[in-house]
Amino acid sequence: MIGMVSSRMPMGRGTVLIVVAVGAWLNGWEVPQAKSACVLERERPDQPTLFVRHLGSECTDQERAAQAIKAEDVIAALKAGKEVDIDGATIAGDLFFDALPIVKAEAISTQPPLLRDALRAQQVAEVRRLTGPIAITHSIVRGTVGTRLKEGYVVVQGPVTLTGTTFERTADFSRTVFLGPVDCSEAVFFSQAFFIQTLFVQPVRFEKTAFGPHSRFHRSVFGESASFLRAGFNGLAEFLEVTFEKEASFSRTYFKMGTGFSGSRFGGILDFSEALFEREAFFTFTVFERDAYFRRSTFRGTADFSDAQFKGIDDFSKVMFDVQPSFARVQASGERLAPRGLQDPRMMYGIAAMLAVFTLVFLWSMRAR
Repeated sequence: MIGMVSSRMPMGRGTVLIVVAVGAWLNGWEVPQAKSACVLERERPDQPTLFVRHLGSECTDQERAAQAIKAEDVIAALKAGKEVDIDGATIAGDLFFDALPIVKAEAISTQPPLLRDALRAQQVAEVRRLTGPIAITHSIVRGTVGTRLKEGYVVVQGPVTLTGTTFERTADFSRTVFLGPVDCSEAVFFSQAFFIQTLFVQPVRFEKTAFGPHSRFHRSVFGESASFLRAGFNGLAEFLEVTFEKEASFSRTYFKMGTGFSGSRFGGILDFSEALFEREAFFTFTVFERDAYFRRSTFRGTADFSDAQFKGIDDFSKVMFDVQPSFARVQASGERLAPRGLQDPRMMYGIAAMLAVFTLVFLWSMRAR
C-alpha cells in the first residue's frame, strides 16, 4: 500500500512523483496542472467600446487555432461601432462588410473633397459606415474578406492597420473609402488582393507587402502619399487608370508577372528606382505631372511608354532594358537625365572604338612577327 512504503527503500525523485500522483488519484486529490503561457487578452469590463483580442508571441500555432476568433464576432463589434484591436490571432470565417448597416451619406460629418466629389459624381445617397479605428496585426485571416458592392461605398472613418497580417483567401476592399491613414506594411496576400475604385484619403503604406497571383487597384485614388517600397507582386499587378495625387514610391519593388500602369496619373514625384520588372510593363497614356525616377531599374520584358507625358524630369539613368523599349509619341516637356556610366551611349561607343583600335593594333603586331 502507498502508506506502507519502507523508509529503508531508496527512491529517486521520479519514483516519488509517480507515488504521489498515484496516491492522489486513489484518494481523489487534485493534481495541479501546469498553466499554459498562451493567454487570450480581451477588453476589460470597463471598456464597452473596445473589441480586443491579443495573443502573445509565446503562443503556438495550435494554440492560436484553438482560440480562433469568429468572423461573425468581429462583424458584430463593427456593427456596434466598437474599436477593433486584434493582434497575433486567427480569424475564422468570412468578413463581408456589406452586412454593415446603411446610413445616409450626410451622416459622415466630415467629408473631405475626395469623398464628397465621388459621392456627387456617382449620385450616392447612402453608404455603409465603419467608425474605426481598426487594427488587425500579425494575425491570420482564414476566410474571404469582401465588400460585395456594385455601387455605393464602405466608409471607414478611423485609421486602419493591417501590418504583418496574412490573408489566406481573397481580400477585396473594392469601393472602400479610407478616411484615415492605412498601413498594410509586411502584410501577405496569398490570393487575390482587390482595391478597385478604392479611395485613400490619407497616407498609405504597403511597404514590404507580399501580393499573390492577382492584384488590382483599377481606378483607385490615392489622395496623399503612397509607399510600395520593397513590395513584391508575385502575380499580375494592375494599376490601370489610378490617380496618385501626391508622391508615390515603388522603389526596389519586384514585379514578377505582367504589370500595367496605363492611363494612370502621377501628380507628385514618382520613384521607381531599382525596381525589377520580370515581365511586360505598360505605361501607355500615363501622365507624369512631376519628376519621374526610374534610375537603376531593370526591365526584362517589354517596356511600353507609348503616348506617355513627362511634364517633369524623367530620369532613366542606368536603366537596364533587356528588350528594346517603346517611347512612341511620348511628350516630354521637362529635363531629361541621360544615362550615365556604362549605360551612357557615348560611353558605350567610346569603349567600342577603343576595342576596335586595340584589335587592329594587335592584329598588325601579329603580322609584323
